Amino acid sequence: MGEKMGTSVCIRLPDDTARELDNIANTVDRTRSYLIKKAIDTYLHEYADYMIAFERLHDKDDEIISGKEMRERLGL
Repeated sequence: MGEKMGTSVCIRLPDDTARELDNIANTVDRTRSYLIKKAIDTYLHEYADYMIAFERLHDKDDEIISGKEMRERLGL
């Protein structure tokens, strides 16, 4: 089943970025919109992972162990 239409967003891109986007879109036979959506989805996923790591890094109650101890705990 197809994906429902969502919210329309308009952005301005530098000409060289738009050309590069068009070149990739033509190469992989996809639309600009498809590539932009995939790029945003990837960014949001990576950013969420980054925020979790950042919060853990600054959690004073989170236990810090060495790489050696981590391998031992994992049985490696």
